[in-house]
Amino acid sequence: MSAEENKKKFRSDPDGSAVFGHGFADKISEYDWDATIALVEQATEADVLRVLTKAERNRTLLTPEDFAVLISEAADTHLEKMALLSRHFTQERFGKTISLYIPMYVSNACTNKCVYCGFNHDNPFTRTTLTMDQIEQECEAIKTLGPFENILIVSGEYPSLCGVEYMEKVLRTVRPHFHNMTLEIQPLKAEEYYRLTQSGLNGVVCFQETYHREAYKQYHPRGMKSHYDWRLNGYDRMGDAGVHKIGLGVLLGLEDWRTDTVMMARHLRYLQKKYWRSRYSVNFPRMRPSESGYQPKTIISDRQLLRLMLAFRLFDHDIDISMSTRETPFYRDNILTLGVSSMSAGSRTDPGGYATEPDSLEQFEVSDERSPEDVARAIRNAGYEPVWKDWDSIFD
Repeated sequence: MSAEENKKKFRSDPDGSAVFGHGFADKISEYDWDATIALVEQATEADVLRVLTKAERNRTLLTPEDFAVLISEAADTHLEKMALLSRHFTQERFGKTISLYIPMYVSNACTNKCVYCGFNHDNPFTRTTLTMDQIEQECEAIKTLGPFENILIVSGEYPSLCGVEYMEKVLRTVRPHFHNMTLEIQPLKAEEYYRLTQSGLNGVVCFQETYHREAYKQYHPRGMKSHYDWRLNGYDRMGDAGVHKIGLGVLLGLEDWRTDTVMMARHLRYLQKKYWRSRYSVNFPRMRPSESGYQPKTIISDRQLLRLMLAFRLFDHDIDISMSTRETPFYRDNILTLGVSSMSAGSRTDPGGYATEPDSLEQFEVSDERSPEDVARAIRNAGYEPVWKDWDSIFD
């Protein structure tokens, strides 16, 4: 479809409902939460061996039900085998490389009241939304940290301050400095995503947080984020708008991490079938206790997180698996050859944190505080190559 045809398509349906249907929010009702837990808890060693044999010999796509087997406790004694297969499939697809990116927070203003987030609207902090001049300074400061070309632009969800008009200006300000721009912002209409692709947008990351419909409302009591269907169908709107790369994720610990990630595997397969022109990525942020009093419902251990990452690589060889600076240097260094394909480095999670507003409110604390060059050195020491740029629209 041509650009002009796309424009007409979006103009004819500004809400994205009549043309694009309802999306995955309707389909997810086919999957029972408790039955999904049972898939994981009832998996046996024989099931694990069957799935590993399928992964190794047949080289066919695993199903979400196969994925459920691989994240089960029954698979724990086969972690070494999973790691060998994961490393093989990752090198086969990505080579011995790790793509590096850096986040840039442009606003911590937010209308949502997520009970676990530092940007919660009710938190009594002064909010910061960067001007284009400040964003220019942030870009220049980031460039002194390393030759980054992949940038993740992050904002709180505040439509009147950080809506599509603001983000369009941000992208046009950032584009001269970085070739690959990804957004992590509030879900938008399909026509708005398409509009941003015309300003250089390459990818969008959105965390569903949890696929548990009832619990979702408890964690998100107020604001646009409280609308479960709107958020879940946002990925369909990204696909309809032709976003090049779509990033999925859940917050591990809000609900049972095993069930949430099986739901995410189902969601991924749905998206890949329907929006096959887009690439996909997954991220596994672990929730931790916070000073505000929030306590994760479940804690996922280092070993369980590793098993989850390996299972996802066996489930899908092509997907980009990212590991952020939420994790410690020791952990990131020890898993980088086992299935990860991208990492953040030098991260600041406060708007203006690199140059203009170093004391603004952070979304979460960073665990890996090493410089980008130190992270790159650790990658090279592992026998891998840090990649600062791996995509540009001109390559299409």
